[in-house]
Amino acid sequence: MIRDSLLEAEKIENRIRELRAEGKTENDQELLLLSIEKAKALRPCTSLTPEDKVYLARKIERPHIDDFIENLFTDFFEQKGDHLYDDDPAMYGGIARFHGIPVTVLGHRKGHTAETSAKYNFGMAKPEGYRKALRLMKQAEKFGRPIITFVDTPGAFPGIDAEEHGQGEAIAKNLAAMSRLRVPVISVVTGEGSSGGALGICVANKILMLEYAIYSVLSPEGFASILWKDSSRHGEACAIMKLTADDLLEAGVADEIIQEPLGGAQENPKRLYGSLDMSLEKNLSSLMQMTPEQILIDRKEKFRKIGAVSA
Repeated sequence: MIRDSLLEAEKIENRIRELRAEGKTENDQELLLLSIEKAKALRPCTSLTPEDKVYLARKIERPHIDDFIENLFTDFFEQKGDHLYDDDPAMYGGIARFHGIPVTVLGHRKGHTAETSAKYNFGMAKPEGYRKALRLMKQAEKFGRPIITFVDTPGAFPGIDAEEHGQGEAIAKNLAAMSRLRVPVISVVTGEGSSGGALGICVANKILMLEYAIYSVLSPEGFASILWKDSSRHGEACAIMKLTADDLLEAGVADEIIQEPLGGAQENPKRLYGSLDMSLEKNLSSLMQMTPEQILIDRKEKFRKIGAVSA
């Protein structure tokens, strides 16, 4: 796996940050040498296995929805609550502008530390989160705003309280409602996209995937536990589940892959933001040329083609 390479690159990057913070010109030569060493450390990342990509998709340092909103959108105004029971911090969303266009943006929320990850329930939304997402999407349709969702979750929260509050029903309502939305919907799978927890905000006209993101019916560990009764065989599961961006593009699930920097999005987030910005602008511009009826037909046709077998 690439874990050792990334750890070595991280050590070098920490040293680079220290030298830059000193601001001394005599450090320039050492900074150049360290940059070369980091590039060498990341060299194994040019050829990744599905297991490597799962590891990258789960890295806590990867950009999350907060980062994407800060760097891709302006005038963001968060909206909270499902107007029924509670607010779920694992689902984050509101109104913003994208290149001056009013949009509704929402998605799973993860943290960059152990504390914030726990606060946001590691991106596992409860029924309140999916109902909040549905409220925002219906509001977007009412005012003719395109919807952009960011998918990054190991799955919907499986706790007893979530089941008591109607987890399955909440996700099912989202699937039904999203299939009928008459405004453009673009979903971006940025890390993990697992199970119904991911699909609950991913019924879209266009599905974009970051290069090292994954999208599957369940986690590799869950797959291995069910199929072989042995979760330690998750590496084998990664290889046969067809969960990488390349696999999903070939299957017609994903529409476009957003290239990541060598070693993953966390190595150069600004470069990733630039690539994603161009892709979102291109796809949104194309969808906004359609009538509401055409948008609806386009989304239905996309999902009806998935899994279709030619005679």
